[in-house]
Amino acid sequence: MIAVLVIAGVASLAAFAGLHWYAWRRLVRDTTARAGLARRAGTVVFVLGPLLMFAAVASERAGAPFWLQQVLSWPGFLWMAFSIYLVLAVLVGEVVRPLLRRHLDRRSAPGGAEPEPGPVPEPVLVPTRGPDEPPTATTTPASAPTPTAPEPVTPSAAAAPSRRLFVSRVVGGAAVVAATGIVGNGAYGVLRGPRVKRVTVPLARLPRSAHGFRIAVVSDIHLGPVLGRGFAQRVVDTINSTQPDLIAVVGDLVDGSVEDLAPAVAPLAGLRARHGTYFVTGNHEYFSGAEPWVGHVREIGLRPLENARVEMGAFDLAGVNDVTGENYGDGPDYDKALGDRDPGRAAVLLAHQPVMIHEAVKHGVDLQLSGHTHGGQLWPGNFIADAANPTLAGLERYGDTQLYVSRGAGAWGPPVRVGAPSDITVVELASKRA
Repeated sequence: MIAVLVIAGVASLAAFAGLHWYAWRRLVRDTTARAGLARRAGTVVFVLGPLLMFAAVASERAGAPFWLQQVLSWPGFLWMAFSIYLVLAVLVGEVVRPLLRRHLDRRSAPGGAEPEPGPVPEPVLVPTRGPDEPPTATTTPASAPTPTAPEPVTPSAAAAPSRRLFVSRVVGGAAVVAATGIVGNGAYGVLRGPRVKRVTVPLARLPRSAHGFRIAVVSDIHLGPVLGRGFAQRVVDTINSTQPDLIAVVGDLVDGSVEDLAPAVAPLAGLRARHGTYFVTGNHEYFSGAEPWVGHVREIGLRPLENARVEMGAFDLAGVNDVTGENYGDGPDYDKALGDRDPGRAAVLLAHQPVMIHEAVKHGVDLQLSGHTHGGQLWPGNFIADAANPTLAGLERYGDTQLYVSRGAGAWGPPVRVGAPSDITVVELASKRA
């Protein structure tokens, strides 16, 4: 198993290095006439960017001083996103490059058409005679030197190197602009805060008295060295503006320790809902220290559901620990959370990862609320996330159980989303008896 992981890691690093070399070649080497200052500067960028990216990930995982994580995270994680779209843009440029060259060749040819090959020259007759012979015309032998005029250099031949440089600069510049625009727009979408989605979910066992009960679902806020207190306040303001009956925080609240992130999390004490705010752990809570965080969110007014259940009057609300907790001796316990409940009552389960839906079906849950996927966060990462999860985002049915997956409010790593906008979802429960 370890050998497989090592091979996979080496292959990934080789692919990563190869793609960066390819982008450097197209964007730096091919766009500079010689190894001057511009080429050296571009090379520095392509070396420093990946180093900062790896340093940002390593500093977060190793628990480096928080100020160092903040210094490294912004440039390192932004390079992670930027390099993805830079390589994709350069690949698109490979299609554009020959078309642009062909267009320029047509324009440089006389009359706007491709130059035609000239006629083959005829043998040259050179007059020769001896000292006492009359002049005669004979053909010069093949071995005799024949004076010839220098061939004219056509404009297209002289311009070929400069034309290649021009095409490389145009295509490379367009790739940089496209990648910058995509990443910039994606970062703006994250930093402005999540938008509100609304979805109605009918439950067969929900009594008429609970018809219209609204649960604000928020997941994957990922407060850490990039997204801090200001972002948390925007999330709180957005949730409170929906005036929900209940708030469900379904994991991945933080990326870091209580000591470093307590100030960033503090605005969550301002969450307001008639039936309170409930919290379950996500995989990143275990990376950050789940036990201290469970204690801290309790102190600021959130109620953790650690394999537990509460009766909301008209239905049961249950929560289970994330499956990552199994590696820490603190995994999900469905029997403890759901085993002794009244099967005639509707049950809503908070579980961070969508893969937990299969246990929810076995235990007769009506609705599971999850996050974790980010909706893929960065296209085309959605294809990978979709393959790894039963549901990528939105509402789906599994037998008699429905699963709703939020794309999440924040972002892990790059504070960028492309093709997967962040959201806070207001789930309105509907009674089929109403």
